[in-house]
Amino acid sequence: MQTHQAGNVQDFQPKKVFPVVGIIAFLVILFISWNSITVTIDAGNRGVLFRKFGGGIDLDHVYPEGFHFIAPWNTMTQYEVRQQEIEETMDVLSNNGLQIYLDVSAWYQPEEENLAKLHSTIGVDYLQRVVIPALRSSTRSVIGRYTPEQIYSTKKDAIQEEIFEETNSILQGKYVKLNKVLLRSVKLPESIKRAIESKSKQEQLALEYKFKLERAAQEAERQRIEAEGKARANNIVNASLTDKILREKGISATLELAKSPNSKVVVIGNSKDGLPLILGDGK
Repeated sequence: MQTHQAGNVQDFQPKKVFPVVGIIAFLVILFISWNSITVTIDAGNRGVLFRKFGGGIDLDHVYPEGFHFIAPWNTMTQYEVRQQEIEETMDVLSNNGLQIYLDVSAWYQPEEENLAKLHSTIGVDYLQRVVIPALRSSTRSVIGRYTPEQIYSTKKDAIQEEIFEETNSILQGKYVKLNKVLLRSVKLPESIKRAIESKSKQEQLALEYKFKLERAAQEAERQRIEAEGKARANNIVNASLTDKILREKGISATLELAKSPNSKVVVIGNSKDGLPLILGDGK
């Protein structure tokens, strides 16, 4: 019995056992810590790395989508770099103090090449910190320069462009790109809306009446020009009809008439310059 135990102790070989145990321990530790040493950046996103013991945010690199290994004490923050949309419903005042309700949309996205700076200076909630305040401030500023009628009808496109320009100006240096601002709807108090629509209808009727008057005036002018043309033509013809020409025309007509086989010709001279007269008793 003692001999058998001694044999087992002699068979134990640490050089063979310890490497196996080490590998197993490594695999266990790797399995437990896998989620903290690997990160997958989703499609349409980019990553910013924070090194806890290496100088903080890595300002020199923006990590592309895909699989990455990181130290377990570091942190990777993801940002969506595709175009996104924010919708805001606002009540603002026109230049005469009337309250107006607007639905405004903005298309925006972070500047991909400056994600690390955005993360360092503003953070992941940059939408709430800079984009929305800039959009609201610009909208109130621009709307305050226009009348309700202009906002509701005639100046909508210009207002939309001005809001974009002012919002974009505020966002300069904030590492956010503004692509477009859309003024989706304008809501006025019902009484003001009816007054604007009534005025617009009256203006349309006035323009229609003015158009009819202009058409009538053009037609009258056309007829006047046509009459003057005919009068000038008649004057030219009358001026060319001398006595000699009239006698010549009369003689030609008489000769043509005399050629008729059913005519008897009687020539009567009624004066010195009178034309012959042809009388016939046709059969």
